[in-house]
Amino acid sequence: MTMRRWRRKPSGLSSQQGQALTEFLVASLVVVPLFLLIPMIGKYQDMAHNTLMASRYVAFDAITRNDRVNSWKPEAQLAQEVQRRFFSNSRAPIKTGDAAGNFRSHRNGMWTDPFGNPLLRDFDQDVRVSYGFSGGATHNAGFSGSRDGAPFPLMGRFDLSRRGIYTANVAVTVANLPAGLRLITPFDDINLVINRSTTVLLDPWTGRNPQDVQTRLRDSVVNPGSLLANIRPMTDLVVDGLDGRILGLGDIRGPRLGDVQFWRDVVPSDRLR
Repeated sequence: MTMRRWRRKPSGLSSQQGQALTEFLVASLVVVPLFLLIPMIGKYQDMAHNTLMASRYVAFDAITRNDRVNSWKPEAQLAQEVQRRFFSNSRAPIKTGDAAGNFRSHRNGMWTDPFGNPLLRDFDQDVRVSYGFSGGATHNAGFSGSRDGAPFPLMGRFDLSRRGIYTANVAVTVANLPAGLRLITPFDDINLVINRSTTVLLDPWTGRNPQDVQTRLRDSVVNPGSLLANIRPMTDLVVDGLDGRILGLGDIRGPRLGDVQFWRDVVPSDRLR
C-alpha cells in the first residue's frame, strides 16, 4: 500500500502569484501598445523616403523639360504622375495619363494603420506638389536668384542671379490613427505632414546637348585652362625632334591641357539605335 504525503503550501505563495499576474498586466498596458506602434514608425519613414524621391522626380524632370530647352511638363500632369508612381500601389505600371484612384487596388498595401485604415485617404488632397521656397503653384515660382555673383564675380557669366536655382517640393498629409483609444496616443492626434524639397540648377547650367556643354567649357573665363589648349607641351617637341620610334616612345604625347575635346564621352554609332 502506497502512502501519499501532502505538503502544505506556504501561506504567502498565493498572494505572490496574484501580485506577479497584476504586475504583468500593468506592464502589458505599456509594452504591448509599444510593440504594436513600432511598425507605424517604419511606415512613416517609408513614406518620408518616397516623398524625397518624388521631389527629386519633379526637380530632375525640370532639367529636361523647361522653357529654355523645349517646354514645361504641365503642373497637373506632374502631380498626377507623383501620386500614382510614388504613393499608390508599388506595383503600379508606368503609363502615360495613369491617375491614382482612392480605392484599394491603387493604394499601397503597407501604408495602413493597425486597424486597416489607409494612411493616405485622398491622393488629390493628401499629396501636393509645389514650387520654390514660397510653395507656389507654377514652375516659374520654383526659381530663386543666387547671391553667388557677389563673392564670385566671374560666376555672373552663368546669370545665376536671374533664375538659375529651381526648387521642387512635395508634401504628404498622413492620416491620424482613430481617436478614443489611449493605447495609441499620441498617434491619434499627431497631424503629421511630411515635406521634402530638391533644388537643382537650370537655365545657364543646363546644356541642350554635349556640344553646348563643350562650348561653355571652352569659355576662357569659366575655364582658363582652355587658353593652353593650343600650346604644344615640351614632351611633344622632344618626341618629334628625337624620333619617338627610335627611343621606343612611339606616338606618346604630353597632356592636353585645357582641351575638353580630348575628354568627350563619345557613344559608338551602333549604340544609338
